[in-house]
Amino acid sequence: MSEANEANDCLFCKIIAGEIPSAKVYEDETTYAFKDINPKAKVHVLVVPKRHYANVAELAEKDPAELAHIAEVAASIARDAYNGSFRLVFNTGLDAGQTVFHVHAHVLTGETLDE
Repeated sequence: MSEANEANDCLFCKIIAGEIPSAKVYEDETTYAFKDINPKAKVHVLVVPKRHYANVAELAEKDPAELAHIAEVAASIARDAYNGSFRLVFNTGLDAGQTVFHVHAHVLTGETLDE
């Protein structure tokens, strides 16, 4: 499947485009953040680049500045939602639990998290 087709069929691309509703937490020119529909913590937000990349390795290779920006957005969300403490998780590949192949950071906070 071509990159264009992957983006056209991508759940997160459709959310970013407003074709599928989401609970928006943050948006700027390059990045979109929204509440996870199946939260694993009191605060569970997904932060995604608006441009389609399959996973964090591809993002790091092609746009490291956007990867750094995602980390900054995650920190800001954690400060606003809790006390600044947070867990930032990228699942990369099926075996690691990635189910949507548009890179996304899971920001988990709002309570003390177990290891």
